[in-house]
Amino acid sequence: MHIKNDDTLLFIGDSITDAGRDRTDSASLGTGYVREIARTLRDRADRGPGPRVINKGINGNRVYDLETRWTTDVIDHRPTVVTVKIGINDTWRRYDRGLLSPVDVFEACLDRLLADTARELSARLVVITPFLLPAGPDQESWFDDLSPRTDAVLRAARNNGAQVVRADLVVTRAARDREPAELAPDGVHPSRLGHRLIADAWLAAVGSAAPGPRR
Repeated sequence: MHIKNDDTLLFIGDSITDAGRDRTDSASLGTGYVREIARTLRDRADRGPGPRVINKGINGNRVYDLETRWTTDVIDHRPTVVTVKIGINDTWRRYDRGLLSPVDVFEACLDRLLADTARELSARLVVITPFLLPAGPDQESWFDDLSPRTDAVLRAARNNGAQVVRADLVVTRAARDREPAELAPDGVHPSRLGHRLIADAWLAAVGSAAPGPRR
């Protein structure tokens, strides 16, 4: 997949994508990986401003929240490349609020969103996996829920020919040489360095791979 200057890139997800964007300003990209990707693509552009980039992340979202706003926040913008990062809140809410998101239901919802997008837009799809760098012993148990959920994300991506960015592997590898808090102080939300690592992983994966087959 090669990004062109006339592409419209839309990113949607939870707070990691949101990254403090100003929702009253449609051009606001927040301070996270989306802004880093946009800045790099702009710097690489031979002429002009580079591709249009839209950030539709909203903090706290689970996959079902994405579904309720998918038409207005994704389809109506007619993007040519759609990147989805979702899943950590579907796990987190189980442990802090007792709010369950069964993995099979989660997977079916994500699969439906990807399939509908490919059908409606013929858009190229990118999925970023959720990740966790436990900030304390209480978060270690989250992997009981997150690991099968990550597998579900990978299956939904594969079923719909989506390019996968393995944020879970990227941050875990980086944590071998750094304190996890340097990458995600609370285990979930990336630091500036963590966001840069995700951005670099997206740029490496999306910039060098051809789109896979779609159903």
